[in-house]
Amino acid sequence: MKNKIVYLVFLFSFFMSNNLIAQNIYVDLELVLAVDVSSSVDEEEYQLQMRGVAAAFRHPDVIAAIEATGGNGIAVAMIQWSDNEEQALAGGWHIIRNSSDAAKYARLIKRVPRIIPGGQTSIAGALSFSIDQMNNNNIDSTRKVIDVSGDGRANNGVHPMNIRDLAIEQGITINGLVIINEEPFLDGYFERGVIGGRGGFMMVAEDYRDYAAMILQKLLREIGMPVS
Repeated sequence: MKNKIVYLVFLFSFFMSNNLIAQNIYVDLELVLAVDVSSSVDEEEYQLQMRGVAAAFRHPDVIAAIEATGGNGIAVAMIQWSDNEEQALAGGWHIIRNSSDAAKYARLIKRVPRIIPGGQTSIAGALSFSIDQMNNNNIDSTRKVIDVSGDGRANNGVHPMNIRDLAIEQGITINGLVIINEEPFLDGYFERGVIGGRGGFMMVAEDYRDYAAMILQKLLREIGMPVS
């Protein structure tokens, strides 16, 4: 109940902001950050993920990469996910074109509440939900990427390979960020059954404290390093 109240307050503040997308808009990249909040992720690990994403969007290299998109910028959304029935869009879609936009998004992500307190792990559910968000966001783009992070194999729902292939058919790339502190061979599982699409890749974090460095590198690669 407490989590739901916190989330409703957060939603109200979001809908009062000026970041709502009410009409079709074109960007260089649509990016979904799919963050694992299953039961294997404790509160400290959740906060490390949020702080890592926030820090990345404040980083001058990420800002330079966004500004190098030619003015169109990028559209970013975060989803939280656990089992096949538990996914949530956290804060809506945001258009980021410059340092001011990036700073606003960083502040939002740093304070975003944990909407889903735990559950099993359905990577397929996370991918399906992410695809639906992209198909219904009034945004057009050159590139569509789902950036899925997690610390365990799927133990709920269908095999993620089925939904990965569906995403690829729709021109969506799936990249992975695996945290291997609990499952040391998780990278191979993601390589075989999760990532895919044009330019799809995976990065490995040794633990959640390594997450911030890896998500920064990953965002730079997904957005595209600026050409000097």
